[in-house]
Amino acid sequence: MKSLRSLDAHLNAIHGLPHDIGKLTNLEVLNVSSNFYDLTEVPETIGDLVSLRELDLSNNQIRALPETIYQLKNLTKLNLDQNPLVIPPVEIVNGGIKAIKGYMIKRRLDTLEAEKQRAMAEAEMGWVAWGSSMVYNVFWGGPQNGYLGAQNDPCLYEQLSSTLMELEDSPEGMSTTPTATSKLIVREPQENASH
Repeated sequence: MKSLRSLDAHLNAIHGLPHDIGKLTNLEVLNVSSNFYDLTEVPETIGDLVSLRELDLSNNQIRALPETIYQLKNLTKLNLDQNPLVIPPVEIVNGGIKAIKGYMIKRRLDTLEAEKQRAMAEAEMGWVAWGSSMVYNVFWGGPQNGYLGAQNDPCLYEQLSSTLMELEDSPEGMSTTPTATSKLIVREPQENASH
């Protein structure tokens, strides 16, 4: 199957292409046109068809092309007629293959940047939450006992809570950590007279 060079599945009422389509790396021509209301999407793995020169997706119900379409370096003919495309918009499609690939590359980069920003924000929030939880557990060992069995210190708890709230409310976020944590004063637990 890997040596297949041409695949014509038009007028077959297929509902979708299998994800394994990307394994047909020698495929040069793919025609899945005129599946009308049945074909609604194209898998991301289509970008793995490195030899593909012609792709006919016309007369289907495809609303969005996969971002990986920009990876089809050898693609010279692309037919998207009679699809309710939203991504890319019609004006981009009318600009041809180069315009479509450019749009999809930009979209992919925007997606990656958004994922990076979200991951950084989650990591920062996770760090603050983990840090405050860790500090609480180290000093107090949970709700009853403190570090190495010491009793809770209300003064330390108040300072720690205040500092953590300042840190979370700071517009600079974690960049204020050194100055914020330098406000912490840790008192040694007093030994009981009974020991």
